[in-house]
Amino acid sequence: MLHSAAAVESASASASAFDLSPEQREVLDAADRYAQEELYPLAARMDNEEWWPAEAFARLGQQGYLGITIPQAYGGAGLDLVSTGLVAQAFSRWNHALALSWIAHDNLCANNLYRHGTEAQRRRYLPGLCSGKLVGALALTEPGAGSDALGSMRMSARRDGDHYVLNGTKIFITNGPVADVLVTYAKTSPELGTHGISAFIIERNFPGFSVAQKLTKMGFRGSQTGELVFDNCRVPVDNRLGAENAGLAVVMTGLDLERATIAPICLGIAERALQLSIEHAKARKQFGRPIAEFEMIQGKIADMYVWVETMRCFVYRVLAAVDHLGAERGGRGELHALSAASVMYAAETMGKVLADALQIHGGSGYIWESEVNRLYRAIKMLEIGAGTTEVRKLIISGELLSSSEAR
Repeated sequence: MLHSAAAVESASASASAFDLSPEQREVLDAADRYAQEELYPLAARMDNEEWWPAEAFARLGQQGYLGITIPQAYGGAGLDLVSTGLVAQAFSRWNHALALSWIAHDNLCANNLYRHGTEAQRRRYLPGLCSGKLVGALALTEPGAGSDALGSMRMSARRDGDHYVLNGTKIFITNGPVADVLVTYAKTSPELGTHGISAFIIERNFPGFSVAQKLTKMGFRGSQTGELVFDNCRVPVDNRLGAENAGLAVVMTGLDLERATIAPICLGIAERALQLSIEHAKARKQFGRPIAEFEMIQGKIADMYVWVETMRCFVYRVLAAVDHLGAERGGRGELHALSAASVMYAAETMGKVLADALQIHGGSGYIWESEVNRLYRAIKMLEIGAGTTEVRKLIISGELLSSSEAR
């Protein structure tokens, strides 16, 4: 067995690849403290009333939790995608509904805008998004489209002088009812199919833009979700994000990053469910002793722990892998499969953790107002949003089969 300095250093580096650095640990711990103190007290009301805490984003901006991946020159924190995932994980332990809105704002909108925007667009929108003065969203899905979001896209964008005129509807849009700035997609050349899509930056006050309705959900309640209407909405040419008909690369790269950054939401929810289950098992007594002494309960807690730890390893690995994903690599290749696999595994495994958590809580967990019930109702959205589990399987198998044919 080697004990040279080089071997020790190599072993240390290998170990750190499977764990967080001290700096990353501090990001996670600080976000956890903030979320427990500031976001957790909002969670019950958000769920009960579908209430949106209008001041929350401004407070997040003041504490440096907006614009995680945006350079400091634009008001952001200048950190990496792993840090985004760590904040999402911590926030989701204590208020997963707000964490979802935060991801839609910080990654789907602000990070997309930074990665693909011109310098003028960055200067115009990023400072407000990083401070929390502006709330961001991304609008892709349309009524009747679902999993075929690109092929079934009907929203059109017609050039009219120095404007585009957008017509169509978007639905199931996180932050849609409260967003000030939205990244959206429309067909500029319908005859080109998915290669005729362009991306646009929409402001809430643009003529012809409106919120048709706020949707009431089973889970993630309080995170505002809505239907948006574009009725001859006039958008300046300067607000096109990227080149005309180049929106496919923008949306596909964005989806890969979205999948990688919503997987930590599953991890945070599962961590909280495990914590609640341990606490309940110690406190709840049946047959004269705590149910934590029963082997079947111990078995469930052991399973939950293993599931959470395997989620953690996979989620962290994929976040690090896609951190520098460029538009030219988005939507294909190993990273495309990895991001789909990450959220698929995290969502399905979270479902197993929550099923056992609810079983441990018994009747008290079945009551709507209980915290574990609130967590349980979050399961299905993460198996549907950003591409369903079935679509994720098609992505993974498609990449594996195509790469094996190429060899």
